[in-house]
Amino acid sequence: MFNEEIFKFDIDNIKNDLAIEGMSISDEDVTLFKQFANEEIDMPNLIETIKNEINY
Repeated sequence: MFNEEIFKFDIDNIKNDLAIEGMSISDEDVTLFKQFANEEIDMPNLIETIKNEINY
């Protein structure tokens, strides 16, 4: 389990950093990383999901 407050703070900082570079992170991305942090999915599944999103 992870600390939701720290996670939200980190995600907000990442969103700001990406915005500076003209990039963004979606709510779907955040949900995916929460699942990984909660060990609901493992690294190979995380990578496969991201690869599938890129191909669409």
